Amino acid sequence: MQQLEADYLVIGTGAVGMSFVDTLLDESDANVIMVDNHHLPGGHWNDAYSFVRLHQPSHFYGVSSTPLGSRRIDDSGPNSGYFELASSSEVQSYFEQVMRQRFLPSGRVSYFPMCEYLGEGEFQSMLSGEKHRVKINKRVVDSTFFKTSVPSRHTRNYAVDDDANCVPPNELPRLAPGYQHFCVIGAGKTAMDTGVWLMQNGASPDQVHWVCPRHSWLMNREVTQGSVEFFKESIGGFADQMQALAEATSVNDVFDRLEACGFMLRIDESKRPTMFHYATISRGEVEELRRIANVIEGERVSAVKKGQLVLQSGKTIDMDPDTLFIDCTASAVDFKSPPMRPVFEAGLITIQGVRIPNPCLSAAVTAYVEAHYDNDEERNRLCPPVTLPDNELGFVKSTFGNMMNQAIWSGEPTLRDWITNCRLDAFSAVIRDADLTDPQNAAIMEKMKEFTIPAVGNLQKLIQEEG
Repeated sequence: MQQLEADYLVIGTGAVGMSFVDTLLDESDANVIMVDNHHLPGGHWNDAYSFVRLHQPSHFYGVSSTPLGSRRIDDSGPNSGYFELASSSEVQSYFEQVMRQRFLPSGRVSYFPMCEYLGEGEFQSMLSGEKHRVKINKRVVDSTFFKTSVPSRHTRNYAVDDDANCVPPNELPRLAPGYQHFCVIGAGKTAMDTGVWLMQNGASPDQVHWVCPRHSWLMNREVTQGSVEFFKESIGGFADQMQALAEATSVNDVFDRLEACGFMLRIDESKRPTMFHYATISRGEVEELRRIANVIEGERVSAVKKGQLVLQSGKTIDMDPDTLFIDCTASAVDFKSPPMRPVFEAGLITIQGVRIPNPCLSAAVTAYVEAHYDNDEERNRLCPPVTLPDNELGFVKSTFGNMMNQAIWSGEPTLRDWITNCRLDAFSAVIRDADLTDPQNAAIMEKMKEFTIPAVGNLQKLIQEEG
């Protein structure tokens, strides 16, 4: 067994682990060992399907020190008019660059790919079986709390006959030319990406079935642009959100108002969504998905057979024998398991969302607080985990948690200023850099000021009434 020593042992080199270490390098003199079971940094991006892209603009994703993308505005496709969205290959290359050009040359980071963490400061090579034991001077850092699941790695919870063709979306670009019929299984953003890909690549709407157990509320990508060029759309959108939250009479009314002001979207306007996972989408993508006519709603799959789909209700649906089924049922994170532990404990940091849905900023804030505050009671006061939402009420709770954390940080001038200047918090920078003498911008800021505190009070009331 090899003996090693480090201040921090970080489990995982996905976006969360990389963002934490990046900030730790800038804010302390600590040395770090990073362990991951992938062969390259980037976590689940190593397993992602080729046509996946970020939900959000590239320029505030990744690690604080290193920009991602060029802030280009897309001029074609369903994201036209908005900031570029990095592809899976771009994100993979980005994290490898951060590791090779920043972390390792610092001399303070040791990287062990293709290794499994065993617990108690030990990890093992997945190839040689060699074990390492680390003397940890400060803490283990668990960046895998969300346990991100992707289609290529997860286990389907329905049966597939040997003669049926059911694949993860990773296989779709290679196999699609050999099929005339497609069935997308799943209700989340992966299923939406797959449906858009099929429509964009020439599939006829009547060639596609979509098994969609739940309809989802979707964030309009227009309000997430995070740049002074989009002040009206982004900050104006959040001002509209504050007004909706302040004036809503129920959780349902929150979403009705958010849809009315363009903050939220839905694919089928005749169906009330019950799911919300912070999936972010453009109006162009929504229009593509509305073209799919064969939507099997409110049902989950029990079995896939050649020429037949068996649903959990017992209903069977005949399909063309030449159908390619695309499994999109992996859930990115476990939305039904809220964080149940403090971020900071003796010998352990469990990185969780302190600004939902921005995991990179959450990790960077956690690292900054670790480096600059002296005791765990104070650190945990500054970093209360925010629960991931699964539905409308979950959105209300997570929004309230985000606002409470923002209020806490605003009371810490040094932390507040650091966050404002952190690349990962694009919206603080928008307000910082905007021309607030412009009457339109000033009116938006006045609206934010008018409705933010009433929104907090009303959120508390709605949570108590419906929670």
